[in-house]
Amino acid sequence: MKTIIKKIDKTQKDTDIIAEAGRILKEGGLVAFPTETVYGLGADALNEDAAKKIYAAKGRPSDNPLIVHIANMEALDKITTSIPAAAKVVADAYWPGPLTMIFDKSEVVPLGTTGGLDTVAVRMPSHEIAREVIEAGGGYIAAPSANTSGRPSPTTAQHVEEDMNGKIDMIVDGGMVDIGVESTILDMTVTPPMILRPGAITREMLEELIGEVSVDKTLINPDSKKAPKAPGMKYRHYAPKAELTIVEGAIQEVVEEINRLTKEKMEAGCKVGIIGTEETIGQYVAGDVKSIGTRENEATIASHLYGILREFDNDGVDYIYSEAFATAGIGSAIMNRLLKAAGHHVIHMESDT
Repeated sequence: MKTIIKKIDKTQKDTDIIAEAGRILKEGGLVAFPTETVYGLGADALNEDAAKKIYAAKGRPSDNPLIVHIANMEALDKITTSIPAAAKVVADAYWPGPLTMIFDKSEVVPLGTTGGLDTVAVRMPSHEIAREVIEAGGGYIAAPSANTSGRPSPTTAQHVEEDMNGKIDMIVDGGMVDIGVESTILDMTVTPPMILRPGAITREMLEELIGEVSVDKTLINPDSKKAPKAPGMKYRHYAPKAELTIVEGAIQEVVEEINRLTKEKMEAGCKVGIIGTEETIGQYVAGDVKSIGTRENEATIASHLYGILREFDNDGVDYIYSEAFATAGIGSAIMNRLLKAAGHHVIHMESDT
């Protein structure tokens, strides 16, 4: 399969590219396109054979559910059996945007799209190109991240090309995405509603609207027989090729420990990558040091996370050491992704003070 790559300016409408993407989707093909979170790999969500192509292209386990992307609220009625009042309140505030909600599904949504579940995850992206592609493709587009399963998610079309070239029909290049981590997933089929994956829409933001919101703190073991209710709950995700370790504690102790570990690995002939911030990169004395952003604005850290992990892949490092980050706001999503990428390998520095 030859993958078509078409660049589009998100400030200008290119009807020919959008129409071509829509035709491919309606014919059961696969199209990658930008959203405000990460690039998605789209297929007709109501076509079970098309959904199966997503799993094959990504190497994704078939019990890992796909998110159905829509472009307007009216589309929700066809694919759900009921919409709780709280969901309508949340949708009024945060749709379109980086939020996925889980509902009881209608019969029109095939089990091949939902990973065998009777629930369906739905999102309405705010990215203009994404919305145009969804509408052109029939209004219901299943779109997990457009990467090989388990790899860092793509935040540019070049990342998609690295993983998907020759496996999918088309890549719509809309430049770098804005947010850089996947949407918040909120399960509306339970009381109180439960966050299954943190993202840019935080628990605090949701509780201001609808009251109590719980957070799923459990981690499903890789050998669990239980089907995940949302993408990213069960399987290793976002992982670079190198072994990633997070070092947590007082920042000065963290820097010293990463320097010590880097020296040890380099003396053993290994190549080491370091994830620092604008505030700390000058304190690292060796290794392949990259700034992920500034702690003063953690949105910059989120937007660069996956790109930096992919850069280390290209650099051929053997080990990566990363600072930990605060878990308030979008920091919760950052640490969720980092921990999964590291396989929960964390060194905790104990301060003497």
